[in-house]
Amino acid sequence: MAVFNVMRRRWQFWWQARQPVADTHSTTQRNVYIVPTLAGLAFCGTLGVLLVASINEQLSLGYALTFALTGAGLASMHTTHANLRGLQMDLRAPDGVHAGDEFTLELRLHNPGKARFGIAVSAQLDSGLSEPAWVDVPALGHAVLRLRLPALKRGLRELPRLVVTTRFPLGFFRAWSYWRPASKVWVYPQAEAVLAPFPTQAEAGSAEAASTRQSPSGTDFSGVRSYRRGDSMKQILWRKSALALDQGLPLWVRETEAPLAKDLWLDWRDTQGRDVEARLSRLTAWVLAAERQSQPYGLRLAGRELAPSLGAAHRQACLELLADFKA
Repeated sequence: MAVFNVMRRRWQFWWQARQPVADTHSTTQRNVYIVPTLAGLAFCGTLGVLLVASINEQLSLGYALTFALTGAGLASMHTTHANLRGLQMDLRAPDGVHAGDEFTLELRLHNPGKARFGIAVSAQLDSGLSEPAWVDVPALGHAVLRLRLPALKRGLRELPRLVVTTRFPLGFFRAWSYWRPASKVWVYPQAEAVLAPFPTQAEAGSAEAASTRQSPSGTDFSGVRSYRRGDSMKQILWRKSALALDQGLPLWVRETEAPLAKDLWLDWRDTQGRDVEARLSRLTAWVLAAERQSQPYGLRLAGRELAPSLGAAHRQACLELLADFKA
């Protein structure tokens, strides 16, 4: 048994050494494999029967038919291998996704030679091969293939090994190549289906100075500034701007302020009484809801803290912290 385990580890080490981890992949003579399919085996069996019958009956036309079909089979094998060999592929790192959803792998295929047909890409999952995505690549051209895969467990997950396959033109042979992507995908906790009310803030009763932020939809006048692309036409001070235009100056725009919402703290301790995944699910739902409502929020999670803020970068940082949580 020990000898078997040693041999198995050596085999895996040798096999993985032939498949370097990278977000680019080129199919070459070294990493493209080919075997006959069931249809190909049946075809070979038929050739054997024809050959035996031709020998027994001394049929010249039988020999001619057998050898012609054999040549067609060999040409099919060569074409199948050449259809996959020489492709260059690269991968765009997938965006984060919530557990239970699907994420999309975007693969770009570059063809330096003749047109390629019937190229399929699937992933090796724990449950077996995924459903393949198919694409044809034009001669001296490019093609984009999108493969949808399930996101089952939260955390920073390695992408599964990809299998690039073709059976073109006759389906008698299957040629394939393995690709181990280097990119990883963030799988965030699944958000709670029914949003619970935000936690009561301990500092809600404290005396805090009111702060303001600049906002085009605010109501408090704070001054004027020069026009910037994207400003609303309603903000332009037309009387002042008319004089400025006569003098070759830019338009003037009204600057307003709106009160900032009170910072919201999302704390791990506010989700007590539930299991770990349910607590993470509630915090995830709160993060998404606060972002939608433009409510500045911070996150406290098992000794780690993210200061209150808003925006896509802050939301991603919070979701990654939740996804990487170890109980």
